[in-house]
Amino acid sequence: MSSNIDVTETLDVKGQNCPMPVIKTKGAMDGLAAGDVLEVVATDSGSMSDIKGWADSTEGVELVDQVEGDGVYTHYVRKTE
Repeated sequence: MSSNIDVTETLDVKGQNCPMPVIKTKGAMDGLAAGDVLEVVATDSGSMSDIKGWADSTEGVELVDQVEGDGVYTHYVRKTE
């Protein structure tokens, strides 16, 4: 699925642990327009549940996809409003 997502911006939080991936994702989302997609690249396995939980509980954002591979966790978050 991730191959046909139109990414607006990429946020690299590799090497950073909870809660920094979520904090930096929130900050980056604030600067995007409705419909934009942020790709978040992390190495913290906890980011899978952390970013999903944040997106599920935050108005105006939608978790489009999450991909895990080779110790890298990639999240695609769309700003919906």
